[in-house]
Amino acid sequence: MIDRARLASLRRQEEARFVERHPRSAALAEEQRANLLAGVPMPWMTRWPGSFPVSVAAAQGGRLVDADGLEYVDLCLGDTGAMTGHALPAVTEAVASRMATGATAMLPSEDAAWVGAELARRFGLPFWQLAISATDANRFVLRFARHLTGRPRVAVMDWCYHGTVDETLAVLGDDGRVVARPGALGPQADVAATTAVVPFNDLGALDRRLAEGDVACLLMEPALTNIGIVLPAPGYSEGVREITRRHGVLLVIDETHTMCAGPGGATAAWGLEPDLLVVGKAIGGGIPCAAYGMTAEVAERLSGPMLGHDIDVAGVGGTLTGSALALAAIRATLSTALGEEDFAAAVPLAGRFTAGVVGAIDAHRLPWHVQRLGCRAEYWFCPPPPDGAAAAAAVDEELEAFLHLWCLNRGVLLTPFHNMALFCPAHTEADVDRHTEVFTDALQALSQ
Repeated sequence: MIDRARLASLRRQEEARFVERHPRSAALAEEQRANLLAGVPMPWMTRWPGSFPVSVAAAQGGRLVDADGLEYVDLCLGDTGAMTGHALPAVTEAVASRMATGATAMLPSEDAAWVGAELARRFGLPFWQLAISATDANRFVLRFARHLTGRPRVAVMDWCYHGTVDETLAVLGDDGRVVARPGALGPQADVAATTAVVPFNDLGALDRRLAEGDVACLLMEPALTNIGIVLPAPGYSEGVREITRRHGVLLVIDETHTMCAGPGGATAAWGLEPDLLVVGKAIGGGIPCAAYGMTAEVAERLSGPMLGHDIDVAGVGGTLTGSALALAAIRATLSTALGEEDFAAAVPLAGRFTAGVVGAIDAHRLPWHVQRLGCRAEYWFCPPPPDGAAAAAAVDEELEAFLHLWCLNRGVLLTPFHNMALFCPAHTEADVDRHTEVFTDALQALSQ
């Protein structure tokens, strides 16, 4: 239903507008290309819309200002890393204070007990450990699961996302076999030897695969997020828990993105019962950190190895992991943000966003859809996909790139890689309505 020739023409116009509006970012991008691979500090920064990356000057609350002085309604929020809003005052103060008294010493600080107790209160698991990133936390948990069960493989959902963990960069090929995810560089081993892959929302496939008896744990998000939001079907989460228990497979829930569902993520909101849980990004208010929790039973089984003489070479940890700086940031974040009152402000904004986008879609009679999870929402160029493979097949890169660039040129920043918006208490209804206006104008331009 989209005129592709018109789409291409509009994209060229928006590219020219982008270049004209961002001379300083263009100059910085040229400087960065001299010594930074791909011209950026991290490769995925090349995925932003425009012919060069926009450089950030400052971010506060739900707003971002670029190097050219242009202000944006920031609906990306660091892809969850700034889910509290940028520059949370309590975190700024705590981090400055901690830096002045020493950021890391390979020893626990006075914040450690508070952080452990608060994580236990929020997520319902009694024992915790820290990590620098959710990727690291997932790596450690997978290692623990193999150790505890004596089984070699881990299971993940088709088209899942758990950071840069090697075992999770796997999908089901057209013939149903496990293959490396498209784009994965230099896998350390054939993922078919390390990983079992099952489709999301398919209990039968999960039961059949786990029955083979070689899977140590199932690592999953309660709802898929990084291939777009794919919500669990009614009864699916309960079915997953029953099947994993029956087959002696540890259930690991990754709440890194799904913490948007509430203060204790989907685990608390939906009454889930994982054996282990991973959370990252948001809990540090912008300081790199993550945590993983476990049941008392799992903790008891791990207590021996954790106290062993060789724990420093067990493949778990890192000298900056659980630093005093990270613990101070987590305490400041969780004591002042991401609480019930914060979600009470942010979730209705995501609902307003959803209603605005649905109204524009319906007015143009497009077969598109909006999916929402807590204070996060995303629009699809198709009906809601039931699983990751369907979500991946629905990606329209040309249309997505145009809409992202159109929004950016009009002061609205969406999460790259997909059409996702994340809301924090610092956002306003006017911010939401600005996106609705910009999105509606884009559809109007496409339909002319």
